[in-house]
Amino acid sequence: MPLIFDISREFTMDQTVSSLSDVSFQALEAFCRRRHIRQLSLFGSVVRGDFRPDSDIDVLVEFEPGARIGFLALSRMQRELTDLFRRPVDLVPRAGLKPTIRAHILEQEKVLYATI
Repeated sequence: MPLIFDISREFTMDQTVSSLSDVSFQALEAFCRRRHIRQLSLFGSVVRGDFRPDSDIDVLVEFEPGARIGFLALSRMQRELTDLFRRPVDLVPRAGLKPTIRAHILEQEKVLYATI
């Protein structure tokens, strides 16, 4: 059973909410299911409070166990998310986080989708 979090409740910045509130929860859930995503989170300026009109959206994804995701698939996912969020997306697989920044990113992440 997936959990979809209400974006407008997660973020209080007007810019952020207006930029993300039009995202279809059904489309986000369908994307995550189709792409074998266990958890999708936001991090970076979109959650820190310094999100600007020209900012991209940093998206952290964790894939289902056994999912084999190559570079081309990641590139397609990034384009799909850019279309879904209607702004540039920087897609980062959780497994690919560099140890030097991992803790910092994980402490600021806001989960939008997760499977139980």
